[in-house]
Amino acid sequence: MNAPTRPVFATCDLCDAFENDTTGSFRVLPPVFNDYGAIGKFCGPVVTLRCLEDNSRVREAVNSPGFLETPQGCVGRVLVIDGAGSLRRALVGGNLAAAAARNGWAGIVVDGAVRDLTELREAQVGIRALALVPMRTAKRDEGQADIAVQIQGTWVRPGDWLYADEDGIVVAAQALHN
Repeated sequence: MNAPTRPVFATCDLCDAFENDTTGSFRVLPPVFNDYGAIGKFCGPVVTLRCLEDNSRVREAVNSPGFLETPQGCVGRVLVIDGAGSLRRALVGGNLAAAAARNGWAGIVVDGAVRDLTELREAQVGIRALALVPMRTAKRDEGQADIAVQIQGTWVRPGDWLYADEDGIVVAAQALHN
């Protein structure tokens, strides 16, 4: 695997370019996510999960290849986790972040909590979440993959492209960069 390329983009510029979009193909996530990863700017095609306080599906995802080989090169994917905004248990911790980095994921966005801040900051992957909480999840082998999810009121679908930088997170129905 070649290292994923890191495209140049700015979410502010993307918002300026698509501010008049009325199709719903361009969406902005609310500014409620905190940056916990070593990579502050990331983008890629979306893989979705829905899981409440059980990270069994998250473990499966980050232990699988997180990249796609395309004619333009290797592209890291972004795992978007609908944790229903729960702050009771962390869906991603240091071990899962390290696995995501090792397997080529560009980033993880959690509508919920994460833990192990020192380890998250060492893993070479972008991580956004609502908050930190030290409690780990239960392991009940529950959750759904590859479905449309609503993240803080905004629809995110498998195959969408997610762009995250210091100004925020936007989602589009297709890649918006070269």
